[in-house]
Amino acid sequence: MKLDIIISADHIEEKYLENKIVVVIDMLRATSVITTALNNGCKSVIPFLTVEEALSFAKNIENNCVLGGERKALKIEGFDFSNSPLEYREDKVKGKTVVITTTNGTRAIKGASRASRVFIGSLLNAKSVAELLTRLNEDVVFINAGTYGQFSMDDFICAGYMIHLIAKTAEQDLSDIAFTAKYIYENNTDITNFIKNASHYEVLKSLGLEEDLTYCSKKDIVSIVPEYKDGEIKISNI
Repeated sequence: MKLDIIISADHIEEKYLENKIVVVIDMLRATSVITTALNNGCKSVIPFLTVEEALSFAKNIENNCVLGGERKALKIEGFDFSNSPLEYREDKVKGKTVVITTTNGTRAIKGASRASRVFIGSLLNAKSVAELLTRLNEDVVFINAGTYGQFSMDDFICAGYMIHLIAKTAEQDLSDIAFTAKYIYENNTDITNFIKNASHYEVLKSLGLEEDLTYCSKKDIVSIVPEYKDGEIKISNI
């Protein structure tokens, strides 16, 4: 099993993803939102690149849906929810379609369309993702959403944690960057303390989103693995 990492949505080369499994990571906060919403019973999550696309789809969809997402970490005007996973409670999303657009995460998801399979990862479901990848035993590329096209420490160490878990039970061939992510995690297992140095962490903290940061930094509290297929994200049935 070959494991590699792409450091941001801006660094995706679609051809490179062909015949590979992709795990998209945007732990602060889009993939944590998606994982939480599906774990709390939403029907599916449909990602869009733009606010206009999301609004248009939500207006025309027949099924009951809610709009969620952010621009510059803030709730979008006219949307039901921001990009806080804590807002996607069971009583708010169960049985509904969540339509979402974010600055970084949905770009990374859309950019992975050439992959053979696309899974959604976060610290919340890292162990379940690692177990699934181990069973599939195929080449994997972890796409870090990053922040405005730049490297992001939080996504990187999250990928490192998943690679660390895979390495416990499966043989793997690590790229230099995958090896580095694993090494960084194994020397900084207190992820919460490590990512306090990340610029995106500081932005969210400055907006009073400490509860989001605490929640998104919890390891392995969700057992589902979301999968992006045919334009929507649902719980994988593998």
